[in-house]
Amino acid sequence: MTQNIKHPRPDKKALDTLEFDTQAVHAGNTTDSAGGAIRTPIVMANSYGLPDDPSEMDWSDTDTLAYTRNSGFNQICLQTKLTALERGEDSAVFATGVAALHAVFFTLLKTGDHVVVGDVTYEAVWRLMAELLPEKYGIETTFVDMGDLDAVRAAMRPNTKLVHTEVIANPTTKVADVAAIARIAHDGGALLSIDSTFTPPPFFRPLELGADLVEHSLTKYINGHGDAMGGAVIGSRELIGRIKSEALVDVGGTISPFNAWLIMRGSVTLPLRLRQHLSTAEQVASFLESDPRVKFIHYPGLSSHPQHEVAVRQFAGRGFGAMMAFAVDGEPATQNRFVANLRVITSAVSLGHDETLIVHVAGEARGGSERYPEIFQQYGHLRLSIGLEDPRDLIADLQAALDATFPE
Repeated sequence: MTQNIKHPRPDKKALDTLEFDTQAVHAGNTTDSAGGAIRTPIVMANSYGLPDDPSEMDWSDTDTLAYTRNSGFNQICLQTKLTALERGEDSAVFATGVAALHAVFFTLLKTGDHVVVGDVTYEAVWRLMAELLPEKYGIETTFVDMGDLDAVRAAMRPNTKLVHTEVIANPTTKVADVAAIARIAHDGGALLSIDSTFTPPPFFRPLELGADLVEHSLTKYINGHGDAMGGAVIGSRELIGRIKSEALVDVGGTISPFNAWLIMRGSVTLPLRLRQHLSTAEQVASFLESDPRVKFIHYPGLSSHPQHEVAVRQFAGRGFGAMMAFAVDGEPATQNRFVANLRVITSAVSLGHDETLIVHVAGEARGGSERYPEIFQQYGHLRLSIGLEDPRDLIADLQAALDATFPE
């Protein structure tokens, strides 16, 4: 017979009564039915047993265990956990964060539709919205400064179906006022999609401020260990049902059981890791701002940040994220020398790992980079993702690299 997954413990009603730290431990967990192990097992199967008479089965069902492209054991467990952590109604998980974003756009948009997108956004989103979707499907996009609410309002059209932005923009750290943008989107008859990869729960929950859908690259903070890739969309049952039906089953960007299991394991420590990430980031940002050899630093927790007041109000004392962008005083070769002089901080892409990561992006044009602040275009930037190391070691490493780069 087809096996329906046992309800993870505790049940949905009980999950809603628990604090976040407890949800992070228990949500989505289920006992191994074969041996009774209390840890959710990895089920490395692509097929599950069918009923004696499968003639009335819905072969595209995403709730019944039949074929892992549609729904797998570990996939369902992870979706249960993410739904609880974001306080949504349902979620869909994918192989990568970009697959999750594409699933939203693929499901909700069609030829003739218009989209309003933040003018500073992840490069894959920029290419999808600036090139691929317009060229292939005739979908129009207006890129707009999400910090200018009048500009957002003016960009809305009768055929605007979706507004999409990041909470803290990658890489400039511009902060979007989610509640205000939600009102503008809904007044215009559009849905609001929020990429909250930089701001995972419990630090921030966009659904509570009016977002219709929230996306995460699970590869980053929610996994937290730099060893698995995944993406997720969380929202209402109706919207997530459409995304599963149209973009998961028939496009097939399914997460592997092993990656789903790894991300489940990593997410258990999310609240503990976030406290360290956020606390250390504020200390590192303050150090960098105080050093005259640092040409600029953008971090929402600094009073010098253009959207600092929005960040204070929106994040309500929970922190300001663990991402920052800065540059030392000099041309690209100087930025490279500075990075080469670091000994604790690792030069690599990605973010939200246990180790602190830095990547130098020169000022040459990338997708949408002409819309970055002028100082980013002039100096390029160093994107710094704060990890779990002791802040004293990170600050000492930055200090030593500055001293080696700018010898007296």
